[in-house]
Amino acid sequence: MPELPEAERARQQLERVLGRVIAAVDDTDSYVCRPHGPGEIAAAITGRRLTAALRRGKFLWLETDDGDGPVLGLHLGMAGRIEVDQPPDTHGWDRFSIDFAEGGRMALHDKRRLGRAVLEPDHTNLGPDAAEITRDAFRSRVGRGTAPLKARLLDQSALSGVGNLLADETLWRARLSPRRASGELSEAELDRLRRELRSATRDAIRDGGVHTGRFIVGRRRGASCSRCGTPLDRATIGGRTTYWCPACQPDRPA
Repeated sequence: MPELPEAERARQQLERVLGRVIAAVDDTDSYVCRPHGPGEIAAAITGRRLTAALRRGKFLWLETDDGDGPVLGLHLGMAGRIEVDQPPDTHGWDRFSIDFAEGGRMALHDKRRLGRAVLEPDHTNLGPDAAEITRDAFRSRVGRGTAPLKARLLDQSALSGVGNLLADETLWRARLSPRRASGELSEAELDRLRRELRSATRDAIRDGGVHTGRFIVGRRRGASCSRCGTPLDRATIGGRTTYWCPACQPDRPA
């Protein structure tokens, strides 16, 4: 599933179409474009100029006419990606697309049909972006309560953008157990966790996605920790399959 790094790379793709004027819109996939009916998004944004490509967590949006026009929200779903200036997909997997007056097109390509295109997206329930959250906000939003640390990182209302793989990568780098209660972490541990989250995110954006992480590349049943050689533990935490090293990431701090 695309996480913050994949969404940021998609946002960078969208920057390529900024300044172009929308000539035509294919919004006929009523599931991807829900709750809008066919033609509703097209009527709102045709003739508008794209002027900003923004992101919070896994959510993307495009502003039109310097913020004076409608806002188009995009979400990659489980397997979607943004394609720019590519020919239409012959399998029909371009679920939403825009053609530009200057030439070229942008498409939400999604085999699984779980992405979204929506007007005026509501981001009020999202926490701060995980790549930009301040130290104090991170301490207060993550370091509270009795929820397992892995579950807290996945809570998009606490901080936005961390998914299953990025959480496991970050916790391994920070040497913190995914099972520890969030509220028991010290300020030093929370600060270390934030540093490693930012580092893991930067590395994933640079290297092509969360699947490239130092821990993630060997994250599988029966594998051992690449740092110390201890067999990895595996359990469901926060509703997601979780891997960690019991030696490097003890349930109780030393």
